[in-house]
Amino acid sequence: MIQRNPHQRRNFIIEQINQLGELSVEQLANQLNTSEVTIRKDLAFLENEGKLLRRYGGAIRLPSDTNEQLISQYKRAIAIRASQLIKDNSRIIVDSGNTTLALAPLLIHKKNLVVMTNSIKVAHQLSSIEAGPNLIMTGGTWDPCSGSLQGKIAENAVNAYDFDQLFIGADGLDIERGTTSFNELLSLSQVMANNAHQVIVMLESDKIGRKIPNIELPWDKIDILITDNRLNQTIQQQITQHGVTLLCATLQDSEDI
Repeated sequence: MIQRNPHQRRNFIIEQINQLGELSVEQLANQLNTSEVTIRKDLAFLENEGKLLRRYGGAIRLPSDTNEQLISQYKRAIAIRASQLIKDNSRIIVDSGNTTLALAPLLIHKKNLVVMTNSIKVAHQLSSIEAGPNLIMTGGTWDPCSGSLQGKIAENAVNAYDFDQLFIGADGLDIERGTTSFNELLSLSQVMANNAHQVIVMLESDKIGRKIPNIELPWDKIDILITDNRLNQTIQQQITQHGVTLLCATLQDSEDI
């Protein structure tokens, strides 16, 4: 196949995913005569645009409206559980991502917060809260794959503060090694973790077991993992063996607020 420009390539990917339901990175790279690295970046961009969902080794089409609503409920339940860990007068970092984004509107209940974020979406949510938290943007270089600001400027901004908590998502979680990411820009996440007294990972249980090559945060950098209650007992025990506090949110949590 003749190589296409990014816009044409991404349109082709969406068409194929919607038609077939699921495709691997290897299949798309062969069809489009490009590298697997390029395809992974395209999939990250398209997921951020809400066009598909990435899965280990490839991508799937968006679920039905019913499933989307359910997924949204799980994100909200996880965010509510996370918000319960935040005390008034705290300094926190909220990283980019759809699950961490669900935390932003819940901060209206907290007093005298200082919130740093590298996410335009999170910042927009926080800025719309009347008498909301003191908002600090990291600055940095825009990364369309993650929908966030990255780079040395962002890292320097984080290094200038001391934070009580970091709230961060992940593309996946390797039971043996820690959180994983499709994005190869990992240094800012690691700087955030180094500058927070407590690191709290927020992710849905269907991402647990994804062995994506890029390790974002190893287990010794994670204090608390918040997920939903679809985990079986064996996986729960394997996670807690790493010395991590595991909190499993229920859909009832999302209905209580």
